[in-house]
Amino acid sequence: MSIDKYFSFLYYALIDNDFLLRAYMKLTANRIAGILREQGYKLTPQRHAVLKAIASSHDYLSPETIFEIAHISYPRLGLVTVYRTLDILSELNLVCRIHSVDGNHGYMMCRPTEHHHHLICSKCSKAVDFTGCTIVELEQKLKQETGFTINGHLLEFYGLCPECRLAAAQP
Repeated sequence: MSIDKYFSFLYYALIDNDFLLRAYMKLTANRIAGILREQGYKLTPQRHAVLKAIASSHDYLSPETIFEIAHISYPRLGLVTVYRTLDILSELNLVCRIHSVDGNHGYMMCRPTEHHHHLICSKCSKAVDFTGCTIVELEQKLKQETGFTINGHLLEFYGLCPECRLAAAQP
C-alpha cells in the first residue's frame, strides 16, 4: 500500500471511527526509543524499562508507580532516573503530564502530532484525551491585556467517567 493510500485510509478511518486513528497514532516504547536516539539521547536499559512501564498502561501513572513497574524488569533502576527520564520525555512532548484532583501528577504516552487536553475522572483517575481546543481567542485577549507572551497552555477537566457515574447511581 502506498503512503498516499495509507493516509487516505487513515483519513476515512477517522471519519468512520475516531478510535481507530488514535490507535495508529499512539506512541509506543519502541517509537519513543527511536525518537530519543534521533535527539541524541542514549537508550539505556533503565530508560527502556521506564518507557515500557509507561507504554504498558492506558491510564496515567505516577512517577512512583512507573518506578515500581520498571523496577521489576530492571532492579538496579533508581527513582531519580525515572524522574530524569520523565523530564526528558516531557521536554520532547513524548509523554503528557497529567495533574490529578489530589494535587499529584502522573504521565502517559502522548499522541505525537495533535494538540490535546484531558478529561480526568476524580474517582478512578481515568484520563481521556480530547481535541478541539478553542481557547486561541482567550490567549489573544490575555496577551493584549497583560503583555504576556504565551508559549502554551494546559487544560484539564475533572469529573466522573461513565463507569464511575453508573456505579455511583447503583444502590
